[in-house]
Amino acid sequence: MSDLPEYLDNLPNLCGQEAAIEQAIAAARGRPLYLGQDGIDFTRVKSAFANALHMHQPLIPAGGGDLRTAEIISNLQYMMENQGIGDNHNAPVFHWCYKRIGEFVPQLVHEGKQPRIMLEYSGTLFHGLRKMGLHDVFDALRPVTCDPAYRHCVEWLGAPWGHAVAPSTPVQDFRLHVRAWQHHFAAIFGLEALTRVRGFSPSEMALPNHPDVAYAFVKTLVDAGYQWVLVQEHTVEEPADGRHPRRPHLPHRLVCTNSAGATASIIALVKTQGSDTKLVAQMQPYYEARSLGRVELAGTSVPPLVTQVADGENGGVMMNEFPGKFMDAMRESSHSETPAMNGTEYLEHLFAMGITEADLPVVQPLFQRQIWERMQPGEGPEKLARVIDELGRSGQRFHMEGGSWTSDLSWVRGYDHVLKPMEEASAAFYDNIIKPGIPTADPRYRNALFHLLSAETSCYRYWGEGLWTDYGRELCRRTQAIVESDVKP
Repeated sequence: MSDLPEYLDNLPNLCGQEAAIEQAIAAARGRPLYLGQDGIDFTRVKSAFANALHMHQPLIPAGGGDLRTAEIISNLQYMMENQGIGDNHNAPVFHWCYKRIGEFVPQLVHEGKQPRIMLEYSGTLFHGLRKMGLHDVFDALRPVTCDPAYRHCVEWLGAPWGHAVAPSTPVQDFRLHVRAWQHHFAAIFGLEALTRVRGFSPSEMALPNHPDVAYAFVKTLVDAGYQWVLVQEHTVEEPADGRHPRRPHLPHRLVCTNSAGATASIIALVKTQGSDTKLVAQMQPYYEARSLGRVELAGTSVPPLVTQVADGENGGVMMNEFPGKFMDAMRESSHSETPAMNGTEYLEHLFAMGITEADLPVVQPLFQRQIWERMQPGEGPEKLARVIDELGRSGQRFHMEGGSWTSDLSWVRGYDHVLKPMEEASAAFYDNIIKPGIPTADPRYRNALFHLLSAETSCYRYWGEGLWTDYGRELCRRTQAIVESDVKP
């Protein structure tokens, strides 16, 4: 299986090898990764827990004094070079956080333990680290990603390359983010490693709840070969009554139907609510799992899975407390009735018991029950728009702005000054690149794509004002300038 170059024309490899990637993923589909190799006897497991670490640094136009000409650099580089400002003194610790799993896991394996962790790194972080010359991060992560002695302990999760939030990113662009991350990851760690990336972690745990956007989101993941996705407990509902999942420690099926009547579904592992970094840093999912016992699913007794995800570098508890707590919990849980298990590993064992995807309880994005009470799938986008408008004016608790890790944060409302330039850049990319049919392997395509995806990071809308807004608008301006002047068929 041939590998891909990591850089082309001084840009990360984000596009152009779609056929090779699709072929590799398709060839590996259905091939078990853990059964018989992970040392876990699922028949005696009472419960299990899974933790994921999310890592991200945006790219910003801060490599110089003039915003319009400043080099695009990693925010981590800016922190490193300006450690006297705010919390930038944390930059060296962040650097260590990005590579330390590569140190912890081999140590635990050599002790005879069974460590497990899931990792999700944005593409902008990968590029920023490489551009800074922090090759030690990749050197530390490569063995736990590729070496058969360790790779069963660390499961990588796919992500949008530029850390774009799905509810407010144009659906065609979100698909580009998903494909770009696969290119970049395969170019760093190899195509074979990419075929083992079966789960997906949405940026900010933001799940679209507009039926047409949610359907496109799930279809994008399925088309890219993903088997499951992480969802936040309070962003989904049970179709029958609109309640949050009653059994969040079991896998579900996320089923999304659009206004045209088409349906797409994917397995969902439910991240329960809570203070993410504190819960993961102190390994609370392990202690919660210890209080649980096997439950019934489709007439079979199965162990529940407590699932959490958190930033892997942000916050004092994650920077300082996680290492010791992780090592202690892994040592204690190994070979116990409550082991650490990664998402795909758990699902493989579950399905080996005879459970099928059809046996899993169904969830859908939040507030969709209210829509389908007022219209039928297939009645079209115009009817959907009218229903959404009526519900929005009804005074009920209802919105179509997506759900994320915090229930009071909208990824749409109040961000017009950022979203409008993003939409204009996206439209320019479509009109000048996609529509004329410029090949994805063309350097002009790659250059424009790099700028577009960098501009769509969530950071620019999360902060919503000040310098970060200026950064976002400038990246959008550059994208538009590139596609309208430099890229002509």
